[in-house]
Amino acid sequence: MQAEVGDRLVVEGIHVGDPRRLGEIVEVRHSDGSPPYLVRWPDGTEGLVFPGTEAHVERHDE
Repeated sequence: MQAEVGDRLVVEGIHVGDPRRLGEIVEVRHSDGSPPYLVRWPDGTEGLVFPGTEAHVERHDE
């Protein structure tokens, strides 16, 4: 998985009824774009995320 600042991290729910989470990647800590990412969620909180298999990146230019 590779990302750039401004891309969106999409995390699918892993249980039936779990909502999809969308966050903006505000910091990429490795020059090759690999995780972890600092993500800002819609409620304004930020957290360091090590995405699992339920997550993917949507490019900011898509």
